Amino acid sequence: MDRKMNTTSPYPAEFSERAVQMVIDHLDGHRSLTASVRDIACKLGCSPDSLRIWCKQVQRDAGKEAGPTSAEKTRIKELERENRELRQANEILKKASAYFAQAELDSPFGK
Repeated sequence: MDRKMNTTSPYPAEFSERAVQMVIDHLDGHRSLTASVRDIACKLGCSPDSLRIWCKQVQRDAGKEAGPTSAEKTRIKELERENRELRQANEILKKASAYFAQAELDSPFGK
């Protein structure tokens, strides 16, 4: 499936922030970021994939890695929502215009 499921994280924002900070603090004691993420995730009882994604997003937000920042992702979602609403409004207006044009043609009082 191409589209991601639209779900919220089961973890509070404070938890993810603290978990990422723990990974950063313990990088020296591990041979790689992956090893640090796996170790911390196991200790915290969260998914290593979730923790890895959180770490990557923090790196993007700090400008250390390429990709959209959290603010950019939020703005993109807002623009997509607005675009979807405008498309729906345009579709409604097209249907209403066609309906009234047809009603005017069918009217016995037409020109």
